[in-house]
Order: sequence, then C-alpha cells, then structure tokens
Amino acid sequence: MFQSFDSAGDPTVGKPRVALLRQWLKENGLDGFVVPRADEHQGEYVPPRSNRLRWLTGFSGSAGVAIVLARSAHIFVDGRYTLQVRDEVDLDIFTVESLIDNPPSVWIKESLPKGARLGIDPWLHTMGEVKALTTATEKVGAVLVPLARNPIDAIWEDQPDAPLAPVEIHPEAFAGELAKDKLKRLAAAIENDGATHAILTDPSSLAWAFNIRGGDVPHTPLALGFAILSADGSHAVFMDKRKLGRTEEAYLTQLADIKAPSKLDDAVAALAKSGAKIALDPVLAADRLRALIEDNGGTVVQAPDPARLPRATKNAQEIAGSRAAHRRDGAAVAKLLCWLDRQNPGSLDEIAVVTKLEECRRQTGEETQMPLRDVSFDTISGAGANGAIMHYRVSKATSRVLAEGELFLLDSGAQYQDGTTDITRTMPVGKPSEEMRERFTLVLKGMIAISLARFPAGTRGADIDALARIALWKNGLDYAHGTGHGVGSYLAVHEGPQRIAKTGMEKLLAGMILSNEPGYYKEGHYGIRLENLILVTPTAELPGGDIAMHGFETLTLAPFDQRLLRADLLTREELDWLNAYHARVLAEIGPMLDGETLAWLEKATAQIA
Repeated sequence: MFQSFDSAGDPTVGKPRVALLRQWLKENGLDGFVVPRADEHQGEYVPPRSNRLRWLTGFSGSAGVAIVLARSAHIFVDGRYTLQVRDEVDLDIFTVESLIDNPPSVWIKESLPKGARLGIDPWLHTMGEVKALTTATEKVGAVLVPLARNPIDAIWEDQPDAPLAPVEIHPEAFAGELAKDKLKRLAAAIENDGATHAILTDPSSLAWAFNIRGGDVPHTPLALGFAILSADGSHAVFMDKRKLGRTEEAYLTQLADIKAPSKLDDAVAALAKSGAKIALDPVLAADRLRALIEDNGGTVVQAPDPARLPRATKNAQEIAGSRAAHRRDGAAVAKLLCWLDRQNPGSLDEIAVVTKLEECRRQTGEETQMPLRDVSFDTISGAGANGAIMHYRVSKATSRVLAEGELFLLDSGAQYQDGTTDITRTMPVGKPSEEMRERFTLVLKGMIAISLARFPAGTRGADIDALARIALWKNGLDYAHGTGHGVGSYLAVHEGPQRIAKTGMEKLLAGMILSNEPGYYKEGHYGIRLENLILVTPTAELPGGDIAMHGFETLTLAPFDQRLLRADLLTREELDWLNAYHARVLAEIGPMLDGETLAWLEKATAQIA
C-alpha cells in the first residue's frame, strides 16, 4: 500500500517544541525565526527530514510558514488550509494568519518589534523572498539574520536521515528525447540569457534534463540533487553516489561530472571567483546561492530555470504516454466507482475506499503490463464534512463512514512510467439534496466552460480562470483555490510554471498539461470538486475568424455522477459537451472492462436528453 493512514498528532508538537526553539534563539542572540515549509530546493515536495514546519507545528499542508518570536507564534496558510490548520495546530500557541492577504513580508511591517533580530535559514528562502523580508525588517528598524545552521535541526533529536532512494534511468521511449540533446538545448538557452552557467535547483528540472527518476520524496519520482550546467556543454551533478547503481553511474558520467552534495558550495564559490556569470531563477533558487556567488566576486544573472518551459511543454511521446496512462487510470476508476455503487450507505469508511482504489489501479496496471509505480499524492477521500476540507488527508483518527444523505469527494492520482494522473469525482451517498444537485451542476458548468474555451496564443491562466467561476459567482458562490495546476510527465503532479488561477501569469503553450478543477465547499457539511486533466492544443481557425486559436483536449476519462446533475441548468452547448464526453469515455475505456463493470459504465455514460 502506498498511502499511510497514520494520524499526524504528536503530544510533543506545539508548546514543547516552540519552547525548545525559543530557548535556542535566546542563547544565540535572536528574537525570532522564520520556519517555511521548504527544503533547499524550494519545492512543494520535501522529504520527511526537511518538513520542519510540520515537526514544529503539526501542520501537514503543502504550503505554509511559521514565525516564532519570544512571546508569540504565528502560522501563515492560504485558503486551502483554513479548516485543516485549526485541526492540526495548537491555536493556544499559534495565531493563524493569511498567507495571501497578510504574508510574512507584510505582517513584519505591522508586527515585528523595532530592533528585533529575526533569523532565517538562507537555504530555505528564495532570492525574491529574502528581498521582501529584508525590505520589511528594514522598514521597522529590525534586522534579518541569515544563519549558518538551522535551529530546528539543532533541536530535532530524532530528525530523519537524508533520503537515499535509488536512481533509475527514464527511457527515451517515455522521455521522447535523449538527455544529451536536452542538455544541448539548455546550454544554448544559458548562453542566450547572457550567462556562462546556470544552477538547476528544482529536482524536477534535474530529472527531466538528465532523464532520471528517483524516490527521495513521497509519491513523486524525484532524485534530490543539484546541477551546474555550462553554456560550453560541461556539466556537473551534485548527488550522493549511494543512490547510483553501476549502470546509472556510468550513464550519468557520460553526461556530467558527479560530485558529492557537500561540494556544491565550493564549486559555486570557485566559479564565482573565476568571474562566471551564473544564472539563478529568482522564484526557485535559494538565497544562499546568490550570496555564495556575490560574496566571491561572481555575477548573478536572474533568469528563469532553463528547463522549466521545455519540461512543461510535453513532446509527442510524452503526450502519447499521458493519453495511454489516462485510459488505464480511467478503467481503474470505473472499477472503483462500480464497486462503490454496490455498497450500502454506512458500510464503508474513507480508508476502505482509498485501499480499494489502489487495488483497482494495481490490478489494471498488471492487466496492461504497465505497473502502478505509486500514487501521485495522498488520496483525498472526504465524506460529508471532511469533503469541505480542500486538502483533507484521511487518517485512522479522522476517517468517516460514508453515510446516507451525504456527499463523498474523491481526489486521487497515479504515477505510471508513461504518465502522471490526477482526477476528482464527487458522488452522492443515497439521495442527495436539491442544494447539492444545484451546486454540483454549477461546478460542472465551470469545468465545461474551461473545456470548451478557445483562446489566442499568449493567453495566460489568469485570463481564463474566471470562466470556471462565473456560474458560481452568479449564485453568490466561489472557491478558495486555483482552477488548475500544471502536471508533469511521470514527475510532479503539481508542476509549474503553468496554472489556471488568478495568479497564473504564464502563457499557456501547446503541450502543457493542466488540471481543470473548480469546486464548492460548504464548511461543516460537504465539498464538491470535479477534476479532469487537460492538454493545451492548437486548434483550427474558427469559421469566420482571423487567427488560429488554442484549446484544450481532455485527457481524463471517467463519468460524472448523473444523480447529482440538474440537466435543466445546462445550456445546449454544455449538454452536448457532456454527452460527447461520456460517449468518448465509453468508447475508450469500455474495451478494457467487462461484465458488471462494463454494464455499470454503459449506464453511467448514458446520453442525457
């Protein structure tokens, strides 16, 4: 089983650990410390060793920051976690702040005492973040102090070791391009940016550029490490050799020098002393790297990670792999939904559904000779009120029974070697209320609006995010998360820079894969979310139009629950899309099913008059 259901609760979290941190700060002449949920790679996916925020506070979400002062402590989370943070964090110790409306750089200007010395670990903050924090502390007459050692590491007695999962080569049959050819493209991009070198800090970029995968973080096939790429084609990878078998080491040695992670500081300093112009992505690179370069006489060239856009725009082989992965995954989800329909209300809990879904995915992978490698994230299996917690994580302590008259939200994904999936469906348990049916249909209208969208080249995710919300807005409703995130190719299920959100400033380019997942959440009662993955594709010029447009191809293949649908709220165009989608689901995954499951799918995809 890939997913653990252990509870996050720990009696030593909160007050005792905050007391230890405050004692350390006092002994070292500091008045406070900033604890982000980040490691030195600044990614969403961190190994247990680096999840210092969870160790200190108990908060298990994927985004957050804590600031601990001598007489107060504060935790900052976004709208996805406003319910979760109350359940996981001791609110007698921590005050909850908005990561969006009142982020640390703003909070400091209003709340940090004059003269305070606020510590940070410069490996855990990007260049942009440190610039904002420095400006804020200077404004109030305080001092931001970069530390040589993280105080959490000093007080965390049983801190896990750094991960050493084995590296594997990602074959060209799935990657669609040899690593040596990718590296040539990246070297040219570095030169075009006016740099001599670039540091890859994002493990997804490292994995993509060198066609390798690993297992250093949960559910995402990443091998943690850094790379220094050179415009002249000489490259270095900084990774523990204990992760490399003989074949993998020989493979990587043909592409780069392999050095220990402990040698990165010296290598960067030596390049800087030689006058190198080193590109760092200000959104991704740790401020510690900037300081190493500038303190040793080098030049920092602020430029986007050169692998980020090439990784996001999938090639033909990666797209074909994603389509195949979604057909298999759709068949597995159909098996689960058919099984779920046969159960009586009150006979299952949330954990039982997660366990069965993993079984369906494993079985389908075995039948198609493409094994399930892992889930792509901890499945969100939320019954009733738990479904209203946007990033709910089921545990033995929180698992609810699927009870009559409630909704059940199931958000899950899988990692296959040819593609990464992410799908959400919401189902009724017994008879749904009319309010549930109305709001389900409003959410579905938003999903269909994105699915039908046509837009010119250069359109950003922020430009179309409102399409998914208009039906909800007209009824005084909304949701507090983005409409879509990027998705990798057997990589991270949350991949940047592409996204559909109010803050999505990246252009949507052909080949990008994103999620399409509007929702609605009624606190204490139920949650509704519907999610398909979509591929940005060029489309033919529209009749009577002047320019060629882009659109979306839906990759996910699974029916929507018609018991929750109010067809009278759909326009003819929306109903036609839904019927065509259901017909396609039946045509593409029906041949992979038989017997009772096929009969169930035929009924679930029946055309709506």
